[in-house]
Amino acid sequence: MAQVAFKGNPVTLVGQEVKAGQQAPNFTVLDHDLSPVSLEDSKGTVRIISVVPSVDTPVCDQQTRRFNEEAANLKGVTVLTISVDLPFAQKRWCGAAGIDQVQTLSDYRDLSFGKAYGVVIEELRLLTRAIFVIDKNNKVVHAEYVSEVTEHPDYEAAIHAAAKN
Repeated sequence: MAQVAFKGNPVTLVGQEVKAGQQAPNFTVLDHDLSPVSLEDSKGTVRIISVVPSVDTPVCDQQTRRFNEEAANLKGVTVLTISVDLPFAQKRWCGAAGIDQVQTLSDYRDLSFGKAYGVVIEELRLLTRAIFVIDKNNKVVHAEYVSEVTEHPDYEAAIHAAAKN
């Protein structure tokens, strides 16, 4: 399992670690209108899944904005940002931040995504910071669990993996 810390303190991740080369687990999260969204809904496109603890914190805000900017230049790539923020809060934040290239989705209901991808922080009931790139055939081609939740992921590695698939 990935070793992750929050502000220097080790945390426990719940679920199975996902690695490059394996089939991407399916999941069900909620869109802003509470409609369910699964991995299968975007099959046939390359997906960048940007996982953040909460869009309303500085690093998560910057991460989501960065992928929103990059998404405009990535043809055939769908960018999903998943957190446990309530769908209504995500919608409000996206409107205020001008986020229109990234689909923000909520895993608050049953942690379906978090458990399937091994990103639930048991002690906080938040998702750890991670990036997954999934190809058109639902194969994981890039997986990064950021070792310190308060730090940024390797944006370039994820963008490169998405662009070459």
